[in-house]
Order: sequence, then C-alpha cells, then structure tokens
Amino acid sequence: MLRWASHSLIFLLAAPILLGTFIASLPAFGYFPPLGSSDFSVEAWRKLFDVPGLTRSVLISLISGVLTPLISLTLVFLYLASATGSKLDLWIRRLVSPLLSFPHAAAAFGLAFLIAPSGLFSRIISSGLTGWERPPDILIVNDTWGLSLLFGLIVKEVPFLLLMSLAALPQLQPRYRIEVARTLGYRPTIAWLKVIAPSLYPLVRLPVIAVIVFASATVDVALILGPTLPPTLSVRVLSWFNDSDLNLRFLAAAGSLLQLVVSLIAVAIWLVLEKLVGLLWRFWLAAGNRNTGESLAFVIGRGAMPTVLMVIAGSLLALLTNAFAGPWRYPSAAPSSWTIQHWANSLSDLSAPLFNTVLISVSSTLLALILVAATLESERQSGKGKSTVMWLLYLPLLIPQIVFLFGIIVLTEFAGWQANLSLVIFGHLLFVLPYVFLSFSEAYRQLDPRWTQVASTLGASQLKSFWQIRIPLLLAPILTALAIGMAISISLFLPTQLLGAGRITTITTEAVALTSGASRNLISVWAIVQLSLPIVGFMMALFIPKFIWRNRSGMIDTR
Repeated sequence: MLRWASHSLIFLLAAPILLGTFIASLPAFGYFPPLGSSDFSVEAWRKLFDVPGLTRSVLISLISGVLTPLISLTLVFLYLASATGSKLDLWIRRLVSPLLSFPHAAAAFGLAFLIAPSGLFSRIISSGLTGWERPPDILIVNDTWGLSLLFGLIVKEVPFLLLMSLAALPQLQPRYRIEVARTLGYRPTIAWLKVIAPSLYPLVRLPVIAVIVFASATVDVALILGPTLPPTLSVRVLSWFNDSDLNLRFLAAAGSLLQLVVSLIAVAIWLVLEKLVGLLWRFWLAAGNRNTGESLAFVIGRGAMPTVLMVIAGSLLALLTNAFAGPWRYPSAAPSSWTIQHWANSLSDLSAPLFNTVLISVSSTLLALILVAATLESERQSGKGKSTVMWLLYLPLLIPQIVFLFGIIVLTEFAGWQANLSLVIFGHLLFVLPYVFLSFSEAYRQLDPRWTQVASTLGASQLKSFWQIRIPLLLAPILTALAIGMAISISLFLPTQLLGAGRITTITTEAVALTSGASRNLISVWAIVQLSLPIVGFMMALFIPKFIWRNRSGMIDTR
C-alpha cells in the first residue's frame, strides 16, 4: 500500500492545480454552462482590455514580480558574502526560522502602521528631528506605483531566500572553497561572490521563481500595502470574482489567465536577466580583480540583514503599540494612556474565526504530514531514492493562486458542490504539503538506517519499527514540520476566501477584511492574534521534545 503513497501525493497536488488552471480558461472564452453560456467567444477579453487602468495594474504586478526577488536575492548574497562565519551570522541564523512564521498579512499591517505618514516612525522622529506638528502630506502606504508593496514584499522574502540559501550551502563546502580563493589573494567578500555565488544560485533558482510568482500575484499584501486606483491585477480579479454581478465571472476568468501570463513574463524577464548577469559575472571572474568593490559589498551586506530585522521589529512594535493604545494624538511618540478595551471589544468576534483557523490549520497539516510520512517511508522501503517527479511539489508555488483556485471554483460549480469547510481544508492542503515535505524530508532521509536494522534483527516488523523507532527518533522534526505547516495554513487568505465563498471566516480573512475601514487599534488586535498562533506552534515544537526526552538529550533533535 505504501508504494502508492508517492503517486497519491503527486496526483493530489498536480491534478487539481493543472485541472484548475485548464478549467479557468473555459469561462475566459465564454463557456460557462452554470451561467447559461455554452458558446465560445472572446467577449470577456474585449471587456478586459477596455477596463480603465489595466495597463498600470499589469505593470505594477510585473515590477513587483521582477524587483522583489532581484533586490532580495542581492541582499541575501551580499550578506552571506560579508558575514558568513561572523557573530552576526550566528545570531541571524537563530532568528531566520522564527521570522518565517510572521504571516504576510500581519507583517504588511505592521509595516503600514510603521511607515505611514502618521505611523510610529514618523511620530518618533517628528518632535526631536523634524518639528512636525501634523503628519506629512505624502502618500506612502498604497502609493500609486506600489513602492510600499515592493518594500513589504522584500522585507518578507529576504528571510525566506536566506533560509533557502543556508539550507543549500552545505552542499558546496564553502569554507574549503573560500580558503582556496584566499590563498590566491582574494578578499573574503570578493572570494565568496566569485567562488560560492555562481554555484549557490542554481540551488536556489526554484525558490526564487516561487518568489517571482508570489510577488507578481499576491492578493493579501497588495490589499494592505498596494495601490488602490488602480489596484494590482490580482486584486482586481478577486474583486470581479466576488462581485454580485455573476456576469463578471467571465471577466474574472480572463483576468486570471492574464495574471498567469504576467507571472510567466516576469519569470521570462528573470531568465533573461539571469543570462545577462551570468555573462557579466564571467567577465568579472576573468578580470581577476582581488578586492575591487570589497568595501561597498561589505557595507551593504553587513547592513542589509540588520536593517530588515529592525524593520520587522519596528512593525511588530507598531502592532503592539496600537493594540493597547488609548488616545494617541500626533506627534506624540507614545499614547497618552494604555487600555485593553480593544481586546475586550474583539473577544466575541474572535471566537468563531479563531476556531476555524485552528481547525483548518491542524486538519490540513496533519493530513499533509501523514501523506509525506507515507511517501518517505515508501521511498525508504523501496530503496529507489528521490523520485525525479518530486519537483511537482512546487506546483502550488509556481502557478499563481488566483488562477488554479478560480478553476477549482468553476469545477465545483460545474459539479454542483457547495462551498464548505472540507473544501477549504483541501485548498489549504495544496499549499501546506510542499512546505511539510521540504521541512521533513531531509530529516527523515538522513536518519541512521541502523536503528531499523537493529529492530528488524530483534523481530520487529516494518510497521512496528516505523511507529516505535522512527517516529520517536523524529519527534522534533515532526513537530517542526507541523509548526511550519500550521504557520503556512494560518497565513493563507485567498484559498479560504475563494473556496469558502466568504462564508468560512478565519483570523486572516477577517484581518484583511478590516483593511477597508476599521481602526488601527482593532486591526492590530487581529494581526497580533494571527501572529501569535504560529509562535505558539513553534514554541510547542521547541519545548515538547525537551520535556518528553528531558532525561535523554540525544533524542531531542536527530536532524
């Protein structure tokens, strides 16, 4: 039975995503029997190209998709080149995993409250440095060209690309390569950029492409930080899909396919830039310069990561301050009083979304862990090693959410299925599976096989050995994978909103819905609740193994 596990895992991911992407194209060309249209046409495309401001929406999405990974990856590589092996590096490595638990919506809210004209940063500098008595009349959040959106995406994606790079670095034996380059007279930062960066980039290319797709098609971050007149293309598609006029479903379908094209163009631009940078890099390598640009690269690299951390810390401080702030007149740096009234007012509204959030995240993550564990055990027992089709695990990250989720909605309407909790859990499972697999697979594969061999010599069956040997030894990686999976599920907005038809509320959907008109205090309460749930999961993953194996330190972490 286990031998079908990997096939089931791949089918579960590939089938709905590829089928959803295909079905999304049918209403775009006029075929949608549930709305009485059985003839193919291009009317939806004519209406789409007549939409005012469409070109700007496309350009903003395209710019975000290209510049976010370009700036983020540059900062990550410069940081690694300048700080690898330093005390700063050890400190940053301890913080990078917790930073990933910061949900996109909560991070976007915190950043908005930090950098807004009346935000925390403006209040801190107003009295002592600027003398402002009123907030400056500058459009920062929701600016016309999406610069705040770009800034928010960079701050969130830098820790992700750093973690992916740190995971890939051990394969390259960087210390040995750097030592060889140093013997040839290269300065440390230049040595890293010349001998490590060209080999590291191919190992992180797939995560970079995932960042391109996400940045070009994000919805929740764009709703909070992005421009509004016009909004990004993905936000427009969502508004058409949610409109009470069902005829706009055809326009939404055409828009979702256009979003796919925009994301593909962003990827194509990236691949062209990759070739161009590769050519320039080879010229730079051939030039043999030992220290040209060393100082500039060192300063930018050493300053990049602390700056990102300070922005994230400032965003969190802005959320906490607003969540407990009483009256707070500008330009005061701190509220005149503190209160918990905002929390008391929100308690009754929090209960149902909180229950749904926990239920959906726990259910989808447990299902993902079961499938992943079965797949890895099947791989181990068969002895065939890694399957070449496992790249399909990245499909949910490589195709814009708005595209295949729209297709799944069309499929459910064709079949007459109603939006329900099970459908939302299934939607979350599609996104949780890749992260659970990536976080758990290496620990499972690297576990010393002699443990199960000893169990077999004592008469234990494969099943008994799995439950009584492998699972206890892998308790820490299992809990870490669960924490990561739940953090991903908790942060998901679009699958919940679309597959739940707006009737199944979670902390994230309610927090994003408050963007349009709620007070900062109320938004901060919901954002902190959203942020605290992943933190609780990671704390449990950290302390449960230490408690269970408190008398057996070797069992705490076998990764």
